[in-house]
Amino acid sequence: MWDSEKHRTGELAPRSSSRRTIYRLFRRLLILSCIALIIFALIRGIHVPPEYEKFKQANVGHKTTEPASSLRGNNHKDAPAGRVPLEAHIMSKCPDAQYCLEKLIVPAMTQVHDKVDFRLSFIGRYVSNKSSDVSCKHGPAECVGNMLMLCAANLPFPPGAQTQNKTPIVRSLGFANCLLASYDKIPERELVEDCASEFGLDFGALNACVSRQVDEDDDKRTSIDDPDKDKVSGLALLRTDFKRNAALGIKKSCTVRVNENIWCIRDSHEWKDCQPHGDETPTLVDEINRLYDNSQI
Repeated sequence: MWDSEKHRTGELAPRSSSRRTIYRLFRRLLILSCIALIIFALIRGIHVPPEYEKFKQANVGHKTTEPASSLRGNNHKDAPAGRVPLEAHIMSKCPDAQYCLEKLIVPAMTQVHDKVDFRLSFIGRYVSNKSSDVSCKHGPAECVGNMLMLCAANLPFPPGAQTQNKTPIVRSLGFANCLLASYDKIPERELVEDCASEFGLDFGALNACVSRQVDEDDDKRTSIDDPDKDKVSGLALLRTDFKRNAALGIKKSCTVRVNENIWCIRDSHEWKDCQPHGDETPTLVDEINRLYDNSQI
């Protein structure tokens, strides 16, 4: 009997040891997996400040039903009545634009996104009235970055749908903010793909829009009817913005306007020509709330 018990015990011992080994390996793998997930989350979180996450959560399930114009989808005559025009005039490879969006625009939009008609517009160095030529202060790469952000705001939504609905602001502004967080890398493909994926935009549609080299006056010049004239053209969007900002006399990135009046300017790493405390989010939010409330009377 003892020999039998000893034999059975001898058989069980290796099994118990084996189980402990498997358990230790499983525990280590679990710990490593958790660490990997934390690192991944940190990497993915680099682009978006905490304030934007609040804005994103506030817009979960938000559907944009405003019709898109042929060029711009916001700050137009069909905007919902009473909304306060809020506009940021920027250059996509400008550090002041990055700071302006992250520290002022996005935190403000977190609180008043449903009270404003927001527009992100772009400042150019030169736009020709005789040809399609344009130039940007920080070079051709900036022109591409500008077009990417303009296309993101004006593409049909959901992607690929035959609809007049445009990309919701929560997505287009998030995409722009994501690119600007690494403005020195604009327009590297990996950055654009990552930001497009993060905010649910179709990279192929963005690429097609930026690649479409048809400007707003081509039909007039050639007298040829373009069968794809209803498709969004990054060049047309860019030229329209450049002309508009030139007419407004806006040259500094980032210039913030509220209700079509200059609110504050971020230039050369400083806030300039601001309304009292205009560079502070609470002040901007209070002004938008005041204007919105007055429009409801």
